[in-house]
Amino acid sequence: MKITTTPIEGLLIIEPRIFNDNRGYFYESYNKNSFIEAGITAEFVQDNQSKSQKGALRGLHFQAPPFAQGKLVRVIQGRVLDVAVDIRKDSSTFGQSFSIELSGENQLQFWIPEGFAHGFVTLEEDTIFSYKCTNFYNKQSEGGIIWNDPDLNINWGSSDILVSEKDQILPQLKDFTSPF
Repeated sequence: MKITTTPIEGLLIIEPRIFNDNRGYFYESYNKNSFIEAGITAEFVQDNQSKSQKGALRGLHFQAPPFAQGKLVRVIQGRVLDVAVDIRKDSSTFGQSFSIELSGENQLQFWIPEGFAHGFVTLEEDTIFSYKCTNFYNKQSEGGIIWNDPDLNINWGSSDILVSEKDQILPQLKDFTSPF
């Protein structure tokens, strides 16, 4: 397993070691010892999965403390542009985003610790997205930032975006008070 840092402290790209043969492939998507060696000591308590049509945007979401979540995300089938925005108020990279393409083909995983808003847009039909969470979902702790915030200036790579009603009314970063 290869773990690479990003320009934003805490965000990590995880490239599993894949074993291919004439039957297909095998890899460990999670190994507690390997993650601890890389500095990820979080305990995962909940797994989530979504299936989306092309152009579906989910985000930018977070869970506020005490239900803040770290997430280990990956794509099982299809492709996404995955985005994390630093919302840690004392961070030197507050308000900065990092994006990465995750796909069933590249098998990359992305570690997003607490203190980040997270979202993704699907780039293919029938994309299956999976993520492990370090805390349980709590509706009262839901938060988010509007996906098309001009101050964030995120290039989602598509103009044909499908966004839920809930995600269309999230605040901009400038109107947001970070709980982190």
